[in-house]
Amino acid sequence: MRSSLPKVMHPVAGRPMIAWPVLAAREAGAGRVAVIVSPGNDVAPALPDGVETVVQPVADGTGGAVRAALDLVRDADTILVLSGDHPMISAEVLSELIETHRATGAVATLMTTEVDDPGTYGRIVRDADGEVERIVEAKHPGNATPEELAIREINTGTYVFEAGPLLESLGRIGNDNVAGEYYIGDVLPLLRQDGGRVAAYRSADRNVNLGVNTRVELAEANRVARRRILERHMLAGVTIVDPGAAWVEAGVEIEPDATIEPGCVLRGATRIGGGAVVGPFTTLIDTVLGAGAVVRHSYLVECDVLDRCSVGPFAHIRPRTTLREGAKAGAFVEVKGSDVGAGSKIPHLSYIGDSEIGEDANIGAGSITANWDGFRKHRTVIGDHVRIGVDTALVAPVHVSDAAYTGAGSVITGDVPPGALGISRPEQRNVEGYADRKTTEAQRHEDGEPEQD
Repeated sequence: MRSSLPKVMHPVAGRPMIAWPVLAAREAGAGRVAVIVSPGNDVAPALPDGVETVVQPVADGTGGAVRAALDLVRDADTILVLSGDHPMISAEVLSELIETHRATGAVATLMTTEVDDPGTYGRIVRDADGEVERIVEAKHPGNATPEELAIREINTGTYVFEAGPLLESLGRIGNDNVAGEYYIGDVLPLLRQDGGRVAAYRSADRNVNLGVNTRVELAEANRVARRRILERHMLAGVTIVDPGAAWVEAGVEIEPDATIEPGCVLRGATRIGGGAVVGPFTTLIDTVLGAGAVVRHSYLVECDVLDRCSVGPFAHIRPRTTLREGAKAGAFVEVKGSDVGAGSKIPHLSYIGDSEIGEDANIGAGSITANWDGFRKHRTVIGDHVRIGVDTALVAPVHVSDAAYTGAGSVITGDVPPGALGISRPEQRNVEGYADRKTTEAQRHEDGEPEQD
């Protein structure tokens, strides 16, 4: 990965890579989940609540990793072993694997799949009866024969074991191989020798073996995850106009009859209500968007935009903002840390920061709340049914009371009483003949004459 970030902490569709197999295992019924880590490799921030970590003192292979968790094996009846860098394993596939294990009465069941180019993956060697005999590793030259390398059925690194037989056989595997590692697959021949059955569940989904070791493979995992997420939403009644031009992360919730236009990015814990329209070209991060709301060509972060609101185009709604039912933040509007009341409108070209706006207020174009005095932020309070004239600057702290007005171009530094007009601007003065004087001055300049005092 060539990264300072541990591989399994890299995000796949907005979720740490390691969280994908963990959540799949839980959904498939796992009661206790432990992640085996190297010394000093802290992946705890990427793990769901309640997941344990176990340190593998020496990086000595997959068998060594399971050995590090012997205490968990002793306490369990059935053990599911997954790879932390295989994020596209699903709960459905795991459930089928476990069902196969139980139905066959096997002591061990491994998941396999067939690929066109097996590369360095371990090959599944079967006996004359079609039963799994062993796994032949192919990472290093000389590990496998040409006949074994020709096998297309590969080991995906996912297993189910009965805990007792696994515990007994782990102590008998060796590391007499080119890598000097203990392979978990080496317990399979030992289990067969002891009279146990080793079964295989062959998955038709080749993505169960989609491992990530490079940024190229990470991008492929993101592509597969994104497609699965979009298909899930579309099958649940969401319109994705162009699935090739929408990025929706794993934690996003979308209700039926919402529409996602091309060029949209939906991230984090975003929730979108039924009938909402998002986009085109809109980003929502940790945002709540209510039913019937419309957001176009805009950027919203950590805010609540409630039912039937309208945002954009080219609006920026910043954290700690709430737009209540039917409110509007129009073209080139920025709102931060504010509560905008139901039905209130900020139509265009305005900045509203650290403010409280009542119901059915209207903020004229070009208006701003000046909330920063160089040392502290202050709040502006605008009441119900207020009409703020165009190009008004409200210098906080200030309170414009219910049904009040401000005159266009005013700088409001004091409170405005209910129903009053607040106006603060110089008296207009007209200079007669000004245009003719400017024309004469321009002509003299072109002729090279000296300026007149």
